[in-house]
Amino acid sequence: MNISVMGLGYIGSVSAACFSHMGHNVVGVDINPRKVEMINRGHSPVVEKDIDHLIRKQVSGGTLLATRNTQQAVKRAQIIFICVGTPSNGSGSLNFQHVERVCADIARALKRKNEYTGVVLRSTVLPGVAEKVILPLLQKISGKKAGEDFGFAVNPEFLREGSSVYDFYHPPKTVIGEFDRRTADMLVRIYHSIDAPLFRVKMNEASMIKYADNAFHAIKVTFANEIGRLCKAFDIDSRLVMEVFSKDVKLNLSACYLKPGFAFGGSCLPKDLRALTHRAKQVDVAVPLLNAVMSSNAEHIRYALDKIRESGRKRIGVLGLSFKGGTDDLRESPMVTLVEQLIGKGYKVRIFDKNVSLARLIGSNREYIKREVPHIAKLMCKTVDDVVVKSDVVVIGNQAEEHEAVLGRLRNSHRIIDLSGLQSAKNGNLNEVDYEGICW
Repeated sequence: MNISVMGLGYIGSVSAACFSHMGHNVVGVDINPRKVEMINRGHSPVVEKDIDHLIRKQVSGGTLLATRNTQQAVKRAQIIFICVGTPSNGSGSLNFQHVERVCADIARALKRKNEYTGVVLRSTVLPGVAEKVILPLLQKISGKKAGEDFGFAVNPEFLREGSSVYDFYHPPKTVIGEFDRRTADMLVRIYHSIDAPLFRVKMNEASMIKYADNAFHAIKVTFANEIGRLCKAFDIDSRLVMEVFSKDVKLNLSACYLKPGFAFGGSCLPKDLRALTHRAKQVDVAVPLLNAVMSSNAEHIRYALDKIRESGRKRIGVLGLSFKGGTDDLRESPMVTLVEQLIGKGYKVRIFDKNVSLARLIGSNREYIKREVPHIAKLMCKTVDDVVVKSDVVVIGNQAEEHEAVLGRLRNSHRIIDLSGLQSAKNGNLNEVDYEGICW
């Protein structure tokens, strides 16, 4: 294809060189004459492993050139990649003036062009920016309609400085935020030789995937550093600790625990986190990330309470009281905390959990419910139907087969708030129920 790349910084230079190396004819565009000159002389404008050799090879082969002329680049392009920077403002908000400037230039060129052209946003922008800022700008200035006269897509990059050429050809995934099928199909053809899972999603989802990635990467670095500081205070080899930690790809480095849902609880996580942060305070080690976890968890419970209060109804049914499905453990269950808050605010609550029954509880669980939540035991019903009949809002606290079945029994008279992510809801089997997931 004939490809134009707008912006010749790290992402733009690497993308332009790599697209060219894949067999496409590429024109790179930048307002900086120095960058344009360097590429046309076969040199990279950025310091990056392998990029100098790649640019030199593609320029000498005639498949890569650079220009300051946006009109010329747009005129010859079948597809255009926007790769300009989106730095932070002083307040931390996103500065997308470079994206707006480039889009205005592209739109003016599109106004004079009859051929269908795909415009692809590769720059990192927050969800909403593409559809509320960039697309309206392109349409207003060009006088053309997106999806008919020109195409649009969001295509975030997953390149690390220092290894971006390798990452381009070996990405963890390829994500296409699809506005129109024609442009998305063009991107699929461009990336067909890249061995990576490809996801065609909505534009806002594509934008958020990029931010979720970078936020998690920042959290991982901070987590490792806080553990490292603690280990040093305890005279422990932090590198050995994290090496063994990283060997666990079943729980630690996996998709486990990375499914949006309700707050964590149980007999281990809250207790051990409190113990660790308390000990950190004793040895004078600052661990702000670890300290924030419990308050964030409490905020998620408050968020669920707000969702229930927004219904304006007072009869609340709760299905699932233990801290997760398949167990009768109520210790530090966030559902117990939520129920207690509901009771305290005057709601009439009914509860069903087949695993939580005074007759079956033994040992610590029996003592816990007698000592800590005897009032909750009086609110428990024998069947799901007993809860549904006496409720206007049904809260799904954890996953269980009998909770899945309840979706088929509820109609528009009930409001259902799912804190667990029921499988039947994921499959779209809602049967006209007034349904809302806590994070979806």
